[in-house]
Amino acid sequence: MPAPALTPNAWLRYDVVSRLLPADARTILEIGCGGGGFASRLARDLDYLGVEPDGDSFTTAKQRLAELGRGEVRHGLSFDVVEPERRFDLVCAFEVLEHLADEEAAVRGFAGHLVPGGHLLLSVPAFQERFGRADVYAGHFRRYSPASMTDLLTRCGLTDVKVVVYGVPLGYVLEHGRNFLLGRRLDRDAPQAGGASDHFTPTKTAAPEVMQERTAGSGRVLQPKEWMAPLTQAGTAPFRLVQRLFPTKGTGLVARGKLPAS
Repeated sequence: MPAPALTPNAWLRYDVVSRLLPADARTILEIGCGGGGFASRLARDLDYLGVEPDGDSFTTAKQRLAELGRGEVRHGLSFDVVEPERRFDLVCAFEVLEHLADEEAAVRGFAGHLVPGGHLLLSVPAFQERFGRADVYAGHFRRYSPASMTDLLTRCGLTDVKVVVYGVPLGYVLEHGRNFLLGRRLDRDAPQAGGASDHFTPTKTAAPEVMQERTAGSGRVLQPKEWMAPLTQAGTAPFRLVQRLFPTKGTGLVARGKLPAS
């Protein structure tokens, strides 16, 4: 069965993710699996469990894994729907951490699902200076540099941290397009006077309920139709090769850390 369509940016991201998958991992938990675009690929070779709090995305992911005949997805947050004693060789959270106000508590929670010696694999938008209107629309609190991500994972007790930046040059074009298109949606849907603000600074965001709503819908924004799957895969192929030459430049990053064995 063909894997579901990915956005061009998701193809750039998956190129890095696939290269950072630990060779010895057998069990995997994906936190915030969205519509199952990555799940349908990861579940082919791994004992896969995904969790997704957004109802629409969960339904899509569940259907995709049912068609694959492998893997499981549960509706909710990991600490609510994953057995407390269950541990995994690999825990993933792709485009999740930037949506969470308390980043350190989140990473420690993610790592709490790991076996000793297991790996945590994250992807996030890169470089705070690139924070734009698409970030506001999606409900992001922040973006990350390789240094800030390394520091965060280290503070949370993870070792052997590896960070790869991706997205040059195509990611810049895609990011500009998202800022333009989603910025127009922000203008169209601007709150009334006295309502929740779209303004973002390091100390001020929109109201919590607005951030939650934006986060819930972010995984459904600008998703390609299934007939576009071969087009987005083929069209990004040369850019996936080019970005490997520039692992410190781009618009997103993927980080891997290891939970010490003892």
